[in-house]
Amino acid sequence: MSKKALIAMSGGVDSSVAAAEMVKDGWDCIGVTMKLYRGEENQCNGKACCTLSDAEDARSVAYDLGMPFYVFNFTDDFDRQVIHRFVDAYEQGRTPNPCIDCNRYMKFDKLYQRAKALGCDVVVTGHYARVQWDEERQRWLLLKSRNEAKDQSYVLYFMTQEQLAHTRFPLGEYESKEIVRNLAAEHGFATAHKQDSQDICFVQGGRYVEFIENYTHKQYPQGEFVDKQGNVMGQHKGVIGYTIGQRKGLGLSLKEPMYVCGKCPESNQVVLGSQEDLMVTELWAEDFNWISCEPPTQPMEVSGKTRYHGQESPAFAVQQEDGLVHIRFTVPQRAAAPGQAVVLYQGDVVVGGGVIAKTKTQG
Repeated sequence: MSKKALIAMSGGVDSSVAAAEMVKDGWDCIGVTMKLYRGEENQCNGKACCTLSDAEDARSVAYDLGMPFYVFNFTDDFDRQVIHRFVDAYEQGRTPNPCIDCNRYMKFDKLYQRAKALGCDVVVTGHYARVQWDEERQRWLLLKSRNEAKDQSYVLYFMTQEQLAHTRFPLGEYESKEIVRNLAAEHGFATAHKQDSQDICFVQGGRYVEFIENYTHKQYPQGEFVDKQGNVMGQHKGVIGYTIGQRKGLGLSLKEPMYVCGKCPESNQVVLGSQEDLMVTELWAEDFNWISCEPPTQPMEVSGKTRYHGQESPAFAVQQEDGLVHIRFTVPQRAAAPGQAVVLYQGDVVVGGGVIAKTKTQG
């Protein structure tokens, strides 16, 4: 009896080729596109998960492969689990990562549950990552993609053992995007030369302040820029409009370069400091998911990454009694901010990851 696979099809080239690989390997496949955002066709800029044309591209590929195809409406869940978290994080002075929330709560929760209801054995996506069973550890491991330039393991750190056991990432073994596009062209897919998605899908042109104001129907009040000693440096245009590490666009005439190094929604202040005030030597992460091992009670040597496209840096990590994971970097990290994800690696293996709760800088 053939095994069934649910293919998450975004209408892009990656998920198209992932679907083709599963069909080639003899799986009984069902293609699905998730309708996530209620925006109009020309308002959804990015993740190829929302527009009518993206769904039609996915449907075309599914038809070419002889697969049944469905569109699942998850707009209410997306609003609650992704957009609301995004807005709430900014209002709390944190830096959100909605793409991680989308993967966590949509693709590997809602879609995973729907796959089980349909009797599917695995969920398949076009992510650039790998899953591997480790006999010695008796655990499923999440590994980096062979194509390190496209590696997406950072946004998958939350995956549980059960999810890893029932997930396939066919593109993880390919060493270049060119191989993927060539395979799509060989199949004659309409998506073969489609441009990769950019930015946050529900925020057009990166105008997130405008989006938040429209979503909440609020006008965020002006407040004070202050230095670390509390001296007033000028007026800001609303605390949600600034990110940790920002220097340009402050609208201030300063004697020397200053950077956003903190946000205080309670007092409606944005804290400015020097470059040194951005250099994080230690951080504490919450909601941490250990994948490759049990939580270490003694410092474990790892490499850590605090941005999707950031560089890994040597660090030591240990689970504290209060549940937070303490991570100390050998080399200070610039502008690591609460709300961002920190993901730990040992070579190609994802050790685990969590959300930055607080940081300590050298400044």
